[in-house]
Amino acid sequence: MHFYACYFGELPVSIDQRVEYQTDPSRYRHWKLEFDGPVATLKADFDENAGLRPGYKLKLNSYDLGVDIELNDAISRIRFEHPEVRTVVVTSAKEKVFCSGANIFMLGVSSHSWKVNFCKFTNETRNGLEDSSRNSGLKFLAAVNGACAGGGYELALACDEIILVDDRSSAVSLPEVPLLGVLPGTGGLTRVTDKRHVRHDLADLFCTNVEGVRGEKAVAWRLVDAIAKPAVFAQRVRQRALELAEGSDRPADGKGVTLNPLQRVQEADALRYSHVTVEIDRARRAATFTVIAPTGPQPADIAAIEAAGDSWYPLAMARELEDAILSMRTNELDIGIWLIKTEGAVADVLAMDATLLAHQGYWLVRETIGLLRRTLSRFDVSSRSLFALIEPGSCFAGTLLELALACDRSYQFVLPDEAALAPRIALTEANFGLYPMVTGQSRLQRRFYDEQAPLEAVRAAVGLSLDGAAALKLGLVTSSPDDIDWADEVRIAIEERVSMSPDALTGMEANLRFNSQENMFTRIFGRLTAWQNWIFQRPNAVGEKGALKVYGKGEKVAFDWNRV
Repeated sequence: MHFYACYFGELPVSIDQRVEYQTDPSRYRHWKLEFDGPVATLKADFDENAGLRPGYKLKLNSYDLGVDIELNDAISRIRFEHPEVRTVVVTSAKEKVFCSGANIFMLGVSSHSWKVNFCKFTNETRNGLEDSSRNSGLKFLAAVNGACAGGGYELALACDEIILVDDRSSAVSLPEVPLLGVLPGTGGLTRVTDKRHVRHDLADLFCTNVEGVRGEKAVAWRLVDAIAKPAVFAQRVRQRALELAEGSDRPADGKGVTLNPLQRVQEADALRYSHVTVEIDRARRAATFTVIAPTGPQPADIAAIEAAGDSWYPLAMARELEDAILSMRTNELDIGIWLIKTEGAVADVLAMDATLLAHQGYWLVRETIGLLRRTLSRFDVSSRSLFALIEPGSCFAGTLLELALACDRSYQFVLPDEAALAPRIALTEANFGLYPMVTGQSRLQRRFYDEQAPLEAVRAAVGLSLDGAAALKLGLVTSSPDDIDWADEVRIAIEERVSMSPDALTGMEANLRFNSQENMFTRIFGRLTAWQNWIFQRPNAVGEKGALKVYGKGEKVAFDWNRV
């Protein structure tokens, strides 16, 4: 594997140029992890000479994708390897600077798709902090011990609370609009209003002021929760971290699970893991994801689950699928459609779900469910068309049925003359809320707009083995072609899809996948997809004299003053 190598263009890349999302603390260049009982401290100490690509330096704790890859890994390791940790303090190892946000020079030289995908992954990482706080009892405290701007403040906003050092110079700010001609793209605007309830006129002042807000005003405006003088800052942070930890139910005596490196074979046109494969058909601009079900006897009690460690199937599969999604998003930009398949026995998936549901209150099972939930959500917000193909040998049941429910369409093969050989799908209680989307809805609730009649009909089918006709009648699949029509119908559907405008499809899919219920997270992704995506293409931001292009060069920005 080639860690931290990447390509910023729009064409397929060779194996040794791909972005690698796997790492571990021994290879961190930007973060330092410390553990003290129930409190972990995550210190930002970004190596300015260790950017993901040449051409910029990560000065003043400014970050790029490589920094966020490490952050994502660090949080995952705290979740699984350190169950005794109840509070994570996010702070800086550098004096007078917490984090100055995304590296502006990196943004200035990056392609449009790189900028958007970078913001998306950063969003998911920050949303993951709030997901763990809400569902796993892991709390986050931002100890802002210096200047905190842009994406740095957005990281602080994703924490449960913010304490700002009151040293007469340290401030929080979102200077993207006046300084760069873009938006705070990783949830800044949304969290200021929806989460911290900053009054809209004060938020307007804040987001158009480069210098930011400090001290008592920052508290009064609700931009931070508390301030502390430098002499007592560390003590105040420690005290509050311990107070937050008291409200958590993570086990003080829990035995952590080491997350070992994933075993992956990477080929020019394929990714192969133990439980997941991705095969790329470049001529069709399609990739086929196949998730393989567990086989043989599986752990059914806590002792056996603990003994299995990171090889426990739900945990191992979720890690592999997450890596595959991230790799395909970043490294295969011209693959427009992902075909989702499964292989294995439905009964084995049902047994896995029974174990997950029976022990969902146990910390390791809960964290595994959390990883599955966040990984499935990565499908929801991926700008690729998703078609599920339910073929003979498939095992779309329970947790793995969520893969099909996440898709834009699903096709289930039927065999009228040999019904016993036709693929079946099956529902479990896991489909009714164990893996909610970022809307807070289950995918079934989203599918049926929370209408009770179809939801009750689907719930009545739990425990049944549903062929294509039954699944179609319940509204669980899009189409159920027979053995005569299957090949042509699926082929035509794929060919038609990849012939359409990727831009139009991205917009359409995002609107249809999140079809009714809105919350802070859908607004964050919606603003990124629509507004930031658009702004990143405007000459006022990325033109020859745009704000992103001339930043730091001593040149004056040339804006087109027409309002669009």
